[in-house]
Amino acid sequence: MIHFVGAGSGAVDLITVRGKQLLEQADVIIYAGSLVNPELLTYKKTSCQVYNSAYMTLEEVIEVMEEAESRQLQTVRLHTGDPCLYGAMKEQMDILEEKNIPYKVVPGVSSFCGVAAALKAEYTLPGVSQSVVITRMAGRTPVPERESIRSFAKHKATMVIFLSMSLLKELQQELIEGGYEKDTPAAIVYKATWPEEQVFHCEVQSLYETARENNITKTALIVVGNILDSGYNRSELYNPAFTTEFRQGKEV
Repeated sequence: MIHFVGAGSGAVDLITVRGKQLLEQADVIIYAGSLVNPELLTYKKTSCQVYNSAYMTLEEVIEVMEEAESRQLQTVRLHTGDPCLYGAMKEQMDILEEKNIPYKVVPGVSSFCGVAAALKAEYTLPGVSQSVVITRMAGRTPVPERESIRSFAKHKATMVIFLSMSLLKELQQELIEGGYEKDTPAAIVYKATWPEEQVFHCEVQSLYETARENNITKTALIVVGNILDSGYNRSELYNPAFTTEFRQGKEV
């Protein structure tokens, strides 16, 4: 059995209980060494074989999985955050299905959740924004034109931007030309939930300068939106005058 496991956003104790148990039981671990906290490997048993996929191709990863399966070993494919986001998981699963190799997926705490925690922010504030756009700038991996930063920016929803630190100057321009005001609140969060976590508040027009001044070039997410600095409406769910399935509203 192959288990795709989300390692969480960085802190070792943010892996799920199930994920930790699978790491402890695994005979083979293939981990995304460029992003996954290596301290998670302390959970492995002594006899476990460990492979760093940062140095491997897709074909080499599958070869290790096939070999382990032929020997009836338990394999954990350890992805950063939650593997459903920018994890290149689908291409692995498709090949496993072709080869009739069983697999399961264990979700993890995505870094965009870790970023919200670092910012002490709620992405969906009543009266401000009820949508979260998770996206990236087009780079070596293309982005469909209909999903460009500029096209999303016109909605002015909360935006969480991955994998774009090397393109901040272009990102800043796309956000403004797409519809965000220059002074829209923004933040850069470096290594959310890791011991070296850093948070930098700024505005859309100063994203590039903020990163440059603080020497942040990678392993950071960008958040844009008025949820970072805005008034909001109280939740109706906890309004004493609001009737729910569980309680009757009362006039106040």
